[in-house]
Amino acid sequence: MDIENKRKEVLFSREDIKKRVEELGKQITAEYKGKKLVAVSLLKGSFVFAADLVREIDALVKIEFMATSSYGHGEQSSGNVNILYDLNTNLEGYDVLVVDDIADTGITMEFVLKHLKSKNPASIKCCVLLDKPSRRKTQLEADYVGFTIPDKFIVGYGLNYGDYYRNVPYVFAFVD
Repeated sequence: MDIENKRKEVLFSREDIKKRVEELGKQITAEYKGKKLVAVSLLKGSFVFAADLVREIDALVKIEFMATSSYGHGEQSSGNVNILYDLNTNLEGYDVLVVDDIADTGITMEFVLKHLKSKNPASIKCCVLLDKPSRRKTQLEADYVGFTIPDKFIVGYGLNYGDYYRNVPYVFAFVD
């Protein structure tokens, strides 16, 4: 993709995202108030969303990170998930909320949920900023969804193209 000659189509503005993250924070607060919550941010894509989301959760929350890889520098998942950085935290008795940027095929989230379930948490759920159900290859249904999107390759607000665009404060697609 020759991105230098592409125009950007903004799908969700900075304001759209802020409003939706606030709503998700309220919803998660209501469910987890008084519980032992651990938010697990899947790096690198979710770091912007996770940071904004946990600031909107009005409850005690422990924050952890995992890094997985299934995309490399391409636009499509390879279908193989590798754990690049795992948690070293004991999850037993904690309610775990896995936070990711996007649920596309569902392969990565399904893999991570299964992996973390083996650590005996009290409960485990997932929250994604973007859900692209038309590309799903698993039965995954996210518990909390920011926005449902069509089958477009999107960038910004933590989502990358190659090594770039994670710092853009809105979500966009490149168009001809």
